[in-house]
Amino acid sequence: MNLINEKVTHNRFGTGSIVKHNDSIIEIHFASENKKFVFPDVFEKHLKLHNQSAADSMEKIIHKVVMGRKEEEWRKEEEKKRQHKIQQLRSEHEKLMKNHKLHPQSQMAFWCDPEEQDISCSGWKVFSGVIKSGNNKGKPNKPIRLHQNSACLLTAIDSGKPEKDRRILGVYMVNENFIGKLCEDGYIPAHSEYRIQLTEQESDQMLFWKYYTNEKSPHKMTWNSGKYRYFDNVWMAQILLDIVSLKSDPKDRELAQEFFEYFCKMNQICDQEIPKPDGGLMSI
Repeated sequence: MNLINEKVTHNRFGTGSIVKHNDSIIEIHFASENKKFVFPDVFEKHLKLHNQSAADSMEKIIHKVVMGRKEEEWRKEEEKKRQHKIQQLRSEHEKLMKNHKLHPQSQMAFWCDPEEQDISCSGWKVFSGVIKSGNNKGKPNKPIRLHQNSACLLTAIDSGKPEKDRRILGVYMVNENFIGKLCEDGYIPAHSEYRIQLTEQESDQMLFWKYYTNEKSPHKMTWNSGKYRYFDNVWMAQILLDIVSLKSDPKDRELAQEFFEYFCKMNQICDQEIPKPDGGLMSI
C-alpha cells in the first residue's frame, strides 16, 4: 500500500503529509518538522488519513494487526498455561520418583497377540489394554505398579499348544522416566538401552511357566483372561539370569549381563541370593 504524499491529521501535531514509510515506520512532514511513528499502530488512535479510500484500506490493515495481536496474546497465554502444566507434572513426577517404595511384584508379563510378537517392529512398547467394565469402561488400563525398577516380559503361546508351553519372546526395562500412575494412554515404552528380543530358538528354551506360579493355584498353569499380570521381582531376576546363560554371542551376552545387573540394582536384589526357578512347570 503506497501512502507517499497522502494527507493526514495527527491529533497533536496537526495536518501533514506522508514522506516515507515501510512495514514498521512511517515518516510525516508537518508544518515545522518531520516526525516518525510506528506503522501501522499510529493509525489506531492518533493519525487519520484524509483520503477515504486509503482510510478504508488502512482500517482493514489495522483490523488485521489487532486480530494478529490478540491471537499472539492468546498463544502466549496458552503457552504459559502449557508450561505451568508441564511444571506441575514435572514436580509430581519428581515427588513420585523420590518417594517411590519398591513393590515386591512390580514386574509385568504380557500376553502378546500374533501381531504384537515382533516387539522391535512395534517400537518397543506394549499396550496395557482397556478397562472392561465400570465407570471407566473403554479407558486404557493404568499400569500403576510399574516404575523405574520394572521390566516388561513379552510372552506368547503357539496356536494349538497347551498353556504350559507359553514362551518368553523378549524383555525390556520400562523407560527410565516412566511412572505407571501417570500413564494416561496405556502404552508402556522401553528403556533406551535395556531391551532384549530372543531368537525363535532361544525362545523355545525360555518357557514362562518355569518361573511363574499362580498364587491361588500353584499347580495349575492357566492364564484365562487379561493382557497382563504382575509378578515377582525375583522371578524376573531368574529369567534375566537364564537369558545371560542362553546367549552365545559375546556382545549379546554382555548386554544381557548389563541388563541383569541393572535390574538387580534397581530392585535391590543380591545376585548371589537368587533362588532357582520354582514355577508351575518345575512341579510336574
